[in-house]
Amino acid sequence: MRAVQITEFGGPEVLRVTDLDEPTPGAGELLVEVDSAGVNYADTHQAEDSYLVRQTLPFVPGSEVVGRVVAGSGLPIGTRVLGLTSGGGGYAERVVVPSDQAFRLKDDLTDAQALALLVHGTTAWHLLRRSAELRGGETVVIHAAAGGVGTMAVQLARAWGAGRIIATASGEAKCELARSLGAHVALDISATTTADEVRDALLAANDGQGVDLVLEMTGGHVFDGSLASLRPLGRIAVFGLASKIDPAPVRVQKLMRKSLTLTGFWLPHAVAQPGLLAGALEEMRSMVRAGVLNPVLGGSYPLAEAARAHEDLRSRRSTGKLVLDISGQGITQVVAKES
Repeated sequence: MRAVQITEFGGPEVLRVTDLDEPTPGAGELLVEVDSAGVNYADTHQAEDSYLVRQTLPFVPGSEVVGRVVAGSGLPIGTRVLGLTSGGGGYAERVVVPSDQAFRLKDDLTDAQALALLVHGTTAWHLLRRSAELRGGETVVIHAAAGGVGTMAVQLARAWGAGRIIATASGEAKCELARSLGAHVALDISATTTADEVRDALLAANDGQGVDLVLEMTGGHVFDGSLASLRPLGRIAVFGLASKIDPAPVRVQKLMRKSLTLTGFWLPHAVAQPGLLAGALEEMRSMVRAGVLNPVLGGSYPLAEAARAHEDLRSRRSTGKLVLDISGQGITQVVAKES
């Protein structure tokens, strides 16, 4: 089978298409013939070995796929599934997926819509529902609001009654996308270099008042300024470090002085607890069918151009969900609504 294999760490140039032996499913596993695979920013960290867990060479990246069951136990052969892999392997024509991480798909969701929900959607869901505990009427700041998690978080926050959504993105086109998804205010803070600039921009966007919660994945001065923008009892939920620059150390007294909550989120911990992933997925699938949630397809690439997808992610050129078209049949983005 064809697959993208990484044999040395580095940038997009280390993603190379090669022929590999087809994997064999074990007990409690399914072999899935892949139609489409999701591309995540975490994949770019894995390629250069800067992710939360170290990688072992060689490996095939990719954690989420849509395809058909061709072997294994747990679901009938031919069942269309959305699957979360265990240990990568998604950038390939066939992949092994644990049976308990394969979710039946009807034809009311496109491949792109389904993939947008699995990692990006469930991350946004858990950030707002569990980590930051959004309450109706609150002000929420969503950084990287035009990205995969950000586009989902803006829509979920609006659907769940946020009083004001302040989105940040790089460039007017991305800011306009955030506004079209439900953000009340969209700011381009890409030119900021200090925490004070970020803090002042967020406070100005909220009529000079502190904000209730922030979803943060940039790190560095953006984290520092976001923390400083919180009002008493505010919360900041961290789910990435895209800048690869650590924030300033946080003193305990600073948290206590304003009764602030600082929390982190990493999706594998939700995956490890039965029901946390499935419950979030089912709610969002219903929202897509009802037209309340509209996943954004940011780009489709053939398997041979996986490196270009990584380049677009790293350069911040992309928006929404990026997808690899493994089968070559094309990716569509049609919002399905309940009749």
